[in-house]
Amino acid sequence: MTYKHPLLFKALCYVDGHWLHSDSGNSIAVHNPADQKLIGHVPMLDQPQIVAAVDAAHRAFADWREQSLETRGTILRRWAALILEHQEDLARILSLEQGKSLAESRGEIAYAASFIPWFAEEARRLYGQNIPSHIPGAHLGTVKEPVGVCALLTPWNFPSAMITRKAAAALAAGCTVVVKPAHETPYSAFALAQLAEEAGFPAGVFNVVLGEPQMAMQTLVQDTRVRSVSFTGSTRVGKLVLQAAAHDVKKVSLELGGNAPFIVCADADLQRAVKVAVAAKFQTSGQDCCAANRIMVERSVYPAFLERFAEAVRELRVGPAMIGEREQQVEVGPLMHQAAFDVTAERVADALQQGAQRLVGGEAHALGGLFYQPTVLADVTPQMRIYREENFAPIAGVMPFDTLDQAIEMANDTEYGLAAYVCSNRLDLIYPLIRRLDHAMVGVNGVKFTGHPIPFGGMKASGLGREGGTEGFEAFVETKYFCLHHQGQF
Repeated sequence: MTYKHPLLFKALCYVDGHWLHSDSGNSIAVHNPADQKLIGHVPMLDQPQIVAAVDAAHRAFADWREQSLETRGTILRRWAALILEHQEDLARILSLEQGKSLAESRGEIAYAASFIPWFAEEARRLYGQNIPSHIPGAHLGTVKEPVGVCALLTPWNFPSAMITRKAAAALAAGCTVVVKPAHETPYSAFALAQLAEEAGFPAGVFNVVLGEPQMAMQTLVQDTRVRSVSFTGSTRVGKLVLQAAAHDVKKVSLELGGNAPFIVCADADLQRAVKVAVAAKFQTSGQDCCAANRIMVERSVYPAFLERFAEAVRELRVGPAMIGEREQQVEVGPLMHQAAFDVTAERVADALQQGAQRLVGGEAHALGGLFYQPTVLADVTPQMRIYREENFAPIAGVMPFDTLDQAIEMANDTEYGLAAYVCSNRLDLIYPLIRRLDHAMVGVNGVKFTGHPIPFGGMKASGLGREGGTEGFEAFVETKYFCLHHQGQF
């Protein structure tokens, strides 16, 4: 594949302003999930090289934190401008290694860029406080200080946006970062590092490393100089990160799994509800922590919704993002790897065995490989795996409810608490639903609710902390209090 900016397609880690191979020669193959063809090999750094990345970030922090907000902001805004300038190349790299459509990849690149100027500007409002003193002759106040070196551990489903959402906040606050992307999608991270270098970040401020996953995670998280860890990924691995970070009591931000309910009330506009449900379930091939996994429909409109939803899902276009250099107009791509494909087939088989009705799909796609048919299963029950587990796949489970109390009980019947969706036109129903759902983000009558100004994150097993919005700084700053006694006072 050809790129307008060929340097963006790199197979090297980036540490202290230098592009690195592994000292031992270790590497890992990266494949295109659409056809399993080899994209290339990328270095898996040895432990001393990952420690060296922390060394570099630690050295760079002393100077970066002292730079003016204007200086840091200028570099950040230049980085964002370069990302948008090279949006097409970045989208093609993303689709090549992740499998999502080019339209979705272009959208992710724009989304990724949006966080950078937001945090560059919002850093001006990292205000401290002047505290009215209760101590005679003393002045009290607080200031916000950057925590130091931050380890950013990012996933494969949004390989560009999850880096910038974390890094922009940390860098704008005056921290330095070591990014460890998923080994399935490293090229997007290397491309962002190339543009960070072009934007003018000093050596050591922005670093990208790969290594054997457990070793790399433990090396970064257990290094005492790393003072904040931000992780996006599975709840299982998030718990391990939290345990490792407890070793020296670091700040931790975790954006973990989800099992989002989608509640359709009887008064909803069914045409709109179907359109929103399709987008909420099948974007990124269902490989999204906010995906609408459990679609709950009031019984009086259940048959009508099922008919329209199944028809819409049946029309979804499945295929690779590209054939050669030619873009495909598709809406659903492949699953990321064989393990994801296998567990998807297992969940569908389990649901059918327990009485779910297959309306659409339910089998491997005729394209073969890692493509799975967009699937609708009706009459799903809480005993089925598709109900209880996070489904990172293009499979939707639909079930009826009789009362709103029952819908809320079903929606909250999960260890997760990330996103939820409601379709209704009655304000007297909507607001109580929002308040009673044990999910941190609720979208009403629409699928789009994320973005740079909103606090993204979860409750319960879906995570700790928030990313985006003013809350996005919390993982990367400390509040320092001071008590300044006037001369002559004790």
